[in-house]
Amino acid sequence: MSLDHNNFDQLFRQGTTLLHQGKAADALPLLQQAHQLAPEHVDAGINLAGAYILTNQFTKAVLVLEPLREIEPKNAMVWINLGAAYLGNPVLASDEQQQQAIAAFEQALALNPAAPSVAYNIGLIYRDRQENEQAIHWFRQAVQTNPRDKDARRILKRLLNET
Repeated sequence: MSLDHNNFDQLFRQGTTLLHQGKAADALPLLQQAHQLAPEHVDAGINLAGAYILTNQFTKAVLVLEPLREIEPKNAMVWINLGAAYLGNPVLASDEQQQQAIAAFEQALALNPAAPSVAYNIGLIYRDRQENEQAIHWFRQAVQTNPRDKDARRILKRLLNET
């Protein structure tokens, strides 16, 4: 089957536009079709996984992302989304899901130390696990990466006051 580039480009562009507009549910069918046309297209896969994550379909996101990490293992966005997909709903996440998410997020930071929100997300996992020393470390890193992150500063201050 030859790739219909025009159809793919149109689906990918429309789906990506909707995703950036915060319309993940509307973007989903377009991005699914684009991904079916070109499953090796990393950006299409990342956007499809992002739409799955935003619509709480975490398992489907993992199924899209795991092959992408093999195709492009040095793409930080693949690892960031994989971390979010592994974690799923943080309130319901199991220990194994938390550990998988931490490992994926750490891989993203190894590739891009300034990746936005990644240290913050790791900090949240450790806070939820009540591993405060680790949480403090990651929230400090989040503040260092983004000094204007008020949430990271607030949580860090609270954790420091508790220890």
